[in-house]
Amino acid sequence: MERLPFITVEGPIGIGKTSLAKAISEHFHMHFLKEIVDENPFLDKFYENIDEWSFQTEMFFLCNRYKQLEDIQKHYLNQNKPVVADYHIFKNLIFAQRTLQDVQAEKYLQIYNILTGDMPRPNVVIYLNASLDTLLARIKMRGREFEKKISPLYLEQLSSDYDQFMDHFEKTYPDVPVLRFNGDEMDFVKNKGDLDTILETLTNTINKGVQYNGSSQ
Repeated sequence: MERLPFITVEGPIGIGKTSLAKAISEHFHMHFLKEIVDENPFLDKFYENIDEWSFQTEMFFLCNRYKQLEDIQKHYLNQNKPVVADYHIFKNLIFAQRTLQDVQAEKYLQIYNILTGDMPRPNVVIYLNASLDTLLARIKMRGREFEKKISPLYLEQLSSDYDQFMDHFEKTYPDVPVLRFNGDEMDFVKNKGDLDTILETLTNTINKGVQYNGSSQ
């Protein structure tokens, strides 16, 4: 067992995961694992018709995240090099449970379990969330074309799904610290003091000792 940080930043669309993960990477000199989003060829169609394109969209994300984590485990974590990511593969279940139905959901879960059985899981999770108004404002600010089609209702449901999932995650993995920050009260992009607060909290958590065992189970 190694005291090797594998940190992931999670939260709903628009909350600022990538910005925070990048800041953590620069501050602690960790490798930054960035989620593949824009390359998904199904996203534009997905936000136009979720029922029709959800399986293709989720499978693309699953396969790409699997490959990224496989490489991270081999080239960084197994080489005793710390990593911070702006996602973790468990988020696939949050989205899939929201968008997939019946047979597709069952097939997807089977594939997910096969692919992720031996994937690394984080030993520190930073969870960001905020109100719907804040999420919509930040999505509008960053101006991704395909995100303009996101339904506010879908985003609100997704935010609630994240809250429930993170509560479940904490109960399932009580050994993994979950650091929660409210995006309505903090803006770590514009306010250096807010970023410093997050970095200080994370520093204290790392200094207490985190363990990496190379397994998601």
